[in-house]
Amino acid sequence: MKTLLAILLAFVVGNSWAAGPPAAAPLRGEVLETMDAGTYTYLRLKTSDGEIWAAVLQAPVKKGTQVTIQNPMLMTNFESKTLKRTFDKIVFGSLASGAAAAPPGADYGSAHAAAAKPVDVPVGKIAKATGPDAHTVGEVAAQRAQLKGKTVVVRGQVVKFLANIMGKNWVHLRDGTGSAADGSNDLLVTTKDLAKVGDVVVAKGTLHTDVDVGAGYAYKFLIEDGTLQK
Repeated sequence: MKTLLAILLAFVVGNSWAAGPPAAAPLRGEVLETMDAGTYTYLRLKTSDGEIWAAVLQAPVKKGTQVTIQNPMLMTNFESKTLKRTFDKIVFGSLASGAAAAPPGADYGSAHAAAAKPVDVPVGKIAKATGPDAHTVGEVAAQRAQLKGKTVVVRGQVVKFLANIMGKNWVHLRDGTGSAADGSNDLLVTTKDLAKVGDVVVAKGTLHTDVDVGAGYAYKFLIEDGTLQK
């Protein structure tokens, strides 16, 4: 788990996208235009291969600056509901260290906080999954000691999706059970599968409890290396 979280890239809740292949090398270019939206700074870059948009954790980047985007991942048909705009192609990544590096608010701790914190999204009652390993989110929270190390199957609605955190996607699920007061209404799943906010999926995997990932963050329960089915 600690290795998984060495590098984090948080994605805005409510955005939907279709993933393309990751870029093979860091992206370098001159900043032609910038836009801040939510936790991100969008950069229109002039590169050796032409113009392309990129998005990084919010940073004070000026037009005319030469920047390098590390760990770039190409998205196609990415819809930003915050900007009310769809990008045919956009690269997500992190700014290389230097004059245009991300500010202190975009360090490991704050990025991990974005991944760890459930979002306040109301979800109606979702029908429980079927089968001997089926549980609601609330049941998993209440019975986590007994379910530790066992396979659980949970149907829920995706309320937050974070892509490509060290090769895995992080998905928050809710099904209308549990309590927001103690976090028992939100189940975190790490997976290779793709989903978008609003999808109702069935998650399956091994339940882990009391997972401390460092930097002051810990999870009471989560499914690691799970699968998602719609």
